[in-house]
Amino acid sequence: MIQIIFEIPDVLSIKEKRRIIKSVLDKMHRRFHLSAAEVDLQDSLSFSQIGGAIVSNSKVFGEKVLQKAFNLIEKETPVRVQDMKIYSEEF
Repeated sequence: MIQIIFEIPDVLSIKEKRRIIKSVLDKMHRRFHLSAAEVDLQDSLSFSQIGGAIVSNSKVFGEKVLQKAFNLIEKETPVRVQDMKIYSEEF
């Protein structure tokens, strides 16, 4: 799993914030096949918390995919990352 908290600067409406969040989530899904959603801070105009998950038979592969998704968000979206955590479990 990945959890990212980020700031969305210069947003003037919830509608604009939702458009940006949807774009981020769509990119994560399209490029990396992650299941992702906004999981907290929905009422905040400037901040968002998203979570994503991937299931794999390799812990290393899963963590690499999550790191690539994070790099995509940092480089290709108009947000400022405040915090990021990757959680990984093996069964």
